[in-house]
Amino acid sequence: MTTVTTISTAMFSVADQDAAIEFYTGKLGWELRSETKFGEGDEAGRWVEVAPPGSAAVLALNPPMEGEPGGGSIGVETPDVDAEYQRLSGTDGVEVGDPIGGEGPVPKMFSVNDPDGNWIWVVQTAG
Repeated sequence: MTTVTTISTAMFSVADQDAAIEFYTGKLGWELRSETKFGEGDEAGRWVEVAPPGSAAVLALNPPMEGEPGGGSIGVETPDVDAEYQRLSGTDGVEVGDPIGGEGPVPKMFSVNDPDGNWIWVVQTAG
């Protein structure tokens, strides 16, 4: 039996951490939760975390370890998926997919692509 109880950190690989911070905080309205340098000199790394306001879980924005950035996917919840769709659809520099679901057991949702090709699925909360 596992002792793991919570998903606390999701990770996306990004080409430019500063540009990713600007996208998530400036375009999506998320918060910068952590920015810590580690190592020394030109090889020093940086740990960066962002999250929607009030979220217990965070999204780490990491340089690619191998290959190209992008290709990850996370889901975030909202009590008003239609309002969030309208808000993000009107935000310059944000690529928003068409809403899907909302009938039967599949909740209403839409996707947002970050500049590195990672997917954020914005999902209507149940209830």
